[in-house]
Amino acid sequence: MDTETENRKLPVIKRDWCKGCGICVEFCPQDALSIDDMEKAILEYPEKCNSCGMCELRCPDLAIEME
Repeated sequence: MDTETENRKLPVIKRDWCKGCGICVEFCPQDALSIDDMEKAILEYPEKCNSCGMCELRCPDLAIEME
């Protein structure tokens, strides 16, 4: 694993705040997010995430933070 991959930020989803609207899923250019069976957003494919922050930017409930 290279340094860039090790230091990249990934979305952390506050499940208590997520209402499962799916906006983050629709705006993710890499299809790294999905909605689980509890109707909450999850980072299903972290290896696909390019750390663009679109999910954090578009979340209407501020339930996603890039960390």
